[in-house]
Amino acid sequence: MSAAPLVTRIGDGVFRVEENGRAHVVYVAGTEGDRWLHWNGQVFHGAVAAEAPARQRGASADAHQSLSAPMPATVLKVLVAPGAQVHKGDTLLILEAMKMELPVRSAADAVVRAVLCREGELVQAGAILAELE
Repeated sequence: MSAAPLVTRIGDGVFRVEENGRAHVVYVAGTEGDRWLHWNGQVFHGAVAAEAPARQRGASADAHQSLSAPMPATVLKVLVAPGAQVHKGDTLLILEAMKMELPVRSAADAVVRAVLCREGELVQAGAILAELE
């Protein structure tokens, strides 16, 4: 049985989580009743957070995937174009919100079907940024 993770606040909405000898940075935004978390290129929202990884594990490799903005943000960089082959963990876009850079990563190997945003654009929470297949 592993020890409980050690969580250290390192800034406004920024936490360092250490577990089993590994450290991760987790970004948290929103209100107590409407919490958004950004960790390892993935975004979790409210009660959906606990079930999100299970849904991703069960997804078919051929499934269509939409990547959406986790919170209102500015598109800082677009690093891919339609037709690009991406691998699990590749950073596709970088958003900026609350003075934090938030990488948006691919959850699986895929091909970029469409990029639906541009650098400098202000996007709202839930806006579709890119589609993968």
